[in-house]
Amino acid sequence: MKINSPDAAVNDQQRLRFSVGGMSCTSCVATVEKKLRSLPGIKTVSVNLAGNFAQVNFDADKISPPEIYAAVEQAGFRTLAQHDEAKVDGSRQDLLMVLIAAAGGIPIMLMMFAPIPDRVELITSGILATIVQFTAGLGFYRSAWGALRNRVANMDVLVSLGISAAYGYSMLALFGLLGENVAVFFETSVMLILFIRFGKWLESRAKGRAGNALKKLLQLQAKSAILLVNGKEKNIPVEHVRPGDLLLVRPGDTIPVDGEVVEGTAAVDESMITGESLPVHKEPGAKVVGATMNRSGLLQIRATHVGEEAVLARIIRLVEDAQADKAPIQRFADRVSGFFVPVVVALSLLTFVGWYLVVSAPFLTGFQMAIAVVVIACPCALGLATPTAIMVGSAVGLERGILYKKASALETISKLDVMLLDKTGTLTSGGFAVDQIVTCGDKTIDEILALAAALEQGSNHPLAQAVVAEARSRPSIISANPQQLEEIGGQGVRGRVGNQFVVCGNHALMESAGISIEPLHQQLKDDELLNKSLIFVAVDDRLQGVIALSDQIRPAAAAVIKRLHQLGIQTVVVSGDRRDVVEQVATRLGINQAVAEVTPDQKLVLVKEYQLQGHRVGMVGDGINDAPALAQADVGIAIGTGTDVARETGDLVLIGADLFDLVRAVELGRQTLKKIKQNLFWAFFYNLSFIPLAAGLFYSSYGLYLKPEYAGLAMALSSVCVVLNSLTLKGFARRLQEIG
Repeated sequence: MKINSPDAAVNDQQRLRFSVGGMSCTSCVATVEKKLRSLPGIKTVSVNLAGNFAQVNFDADKISPPEIYAAVEQAGFRTLAQHDEAKVDGSRQDLLMVLIAAAGGIPIMLMMFAPIPDRVELITSGILATIVQFTAGLGFYRSAWGALRNRVANMDVLVSLGISAAYGYSMLALFGLLGENVAVFFETSVMLILFIRFGKWLESRAKGRAGNALKKLLQLQAKSAILLVNGKEKNIPVEHVRPGDLLLVRPGDTIPVDGEVVEGTAAVDESMITGESLPVHKEPGAKVVGATMNRSGLLQIRATHVGEEAVLARIIRLVEDAQADKAPIQRFADRVSGFFVPVVVALSLLTFVGWYLVVSAPFLTGFQMAIAVVVIACPCALGLATPTAIMVGSAVGLERGILYKKASALETISKLDVMLLDKTGTLTSGGFAVDQIVTCGDKTIDEILALAAALEQGSNHPLAQAVVAEARSRPSIISANPQQLEEIGGQGVRGRVGNQFVVCGNHALMESAGISIEPLHQQLKDDELLNKSLIFVAVDDRLQGVIALSDQIRPAAAAVIKRLHQLGIQTVVVSGDRRDVVEQVATRLGINQAVAEVTPDQKLVLVKEYQLQGHRVGMVGDGINDAPALAQADVGIAIGTGTDVARETGDLVLIGADLFDLVRAVELGRQTLKKIKQNLFWAFFYNLSFIPLAAGLFYSSYGLYLKPEYAGLAMALSSVCVVLNSLTLKGFARRLQEIG
């Protein structure tokens, strides 16, 4: 089955994600990627061995999904529907192949010790070996043929060479074509297939566990919703819900779509979004997220975002992108495995020549050792080392409310040595309140507040929202609509209110507009205005007053900064606020450096400056003004409670409001990279240490060698060990919980 609808078009591109069956190593990955990149209209390609899937961005005007599927199948692989879990993980099919191989292999081994005539044993073994060879072993041949047809050599080419050599030689010996009393070893080919199939089955089960994060997310989605029409209830599929629909959510029900509470109160479990176990109180006007659970109370909600625009759908897309992305260290493994197979074949031939022609050992000795070299050296573990660790690490983060949008972010965050942190909304709560309004012209306090609120009402900045909230709390103030409104990034806004031209912003904006703040010189020295955020208000190029606001530092901020320093990361607070305010925050929190009164462009320049000095830079922010710096940083970290622009720009999203998730993200990245390095070391160490054993280098001195069937078992189990080592990351989730 080949059904998979691509996501909505992004510019002129569409995205398609589908499962690929039959991949066994990084050479298979390279084959699929090479084939897909050769197609017209393909923009980007990423194939994941651990997840058995491919993801492409393509031009729908030049190529269609059926043509993409056909190309993959032409390369010798199967395309499967993502939603068919039984086929995606392949464990059932692998188990069937194990049972078939065992049904042929076990009787062959038992007959070797049974008191039956030699000829009967040989013929029976030949029949059983033939059945196993072309049932359980057939998949290796299909994959090998597809690879060779595309001029690459994958793991299955090596396996096919090994089992064909053992089976073919034994069949020739059985029919007397190699002379009288020549030994046969049908058990070698059969047990080789059995052990490799057994390893494949264990591997597919472990890989299925590694990829459970996405499946769990898909299972969270509600299947139906209760629609209210003229007071009457109607059950409808969740796909039929449209923005604006009024829905009823009973206690214990899953909230079907993103929306806003219209009526009722309830405690909603948002742990799947935020990682926080405590339910959140919801009342009219509160936002709710689809797939969260209503624990108590009856709610009526108005649908706001449905389908692909819903929070859960966006998270699923981000998880898919992260799984499809390749970490830098994975590209290194891909390059190594690219020339690995030809080298192994050469070593195998050298082994045979050395034993048979140089040492003059029996043909059978050199032949079996050559087969063992071919089998033992398959680079399966190498191909699984990175993607399995990335998949498990990203799943552990997601459970904690840490969403890695790229696999590269999971690796890169572990190497950061400088962390730039936005002040407002990141280190501070962002819950500003107006403390004081000081006048210095002919406008009253209410007039100054009304003019400022008129300009600020369209802004998402916490300072602007606090000014608007203060104005609305005063019945005497009537809101006005501005004209010719212009926002100056990181400084403020200006525009026309009625027949007055109003400039509203920080000291830098006043200076650039040529407006003197000298009339407030004395007041700005008073303790009441020191260390507060100030918004100056000028009308027709004359300063009229200043609005002073205060913000509270987050309770966890100091402890988070201390932990970052313990991890060897230098901290810098970056803000468009006044220097004395920013420096006070830096002093209180123990931050290494404070950079104040900067625009969004200057934040970006600051990131570049640190990068030019050789630093790996992380940027943490929550606002639109942080977006340029988030994009430039080696890892852009967006606070999930911030703006959509920040979340879309960041490489990593901290979904909840817990600042300790920043430390957890770094710790998890370092632990994941540690697992990747362990996996790669094991994969290389295994190959480098077992190839000499398989080649018989220790046979003359110590009598040690490796039979081909045992080489197959060792090769299969090496892949299993790599996957299981990656799965130990799940235990790190408990340590993450303890942080903070």
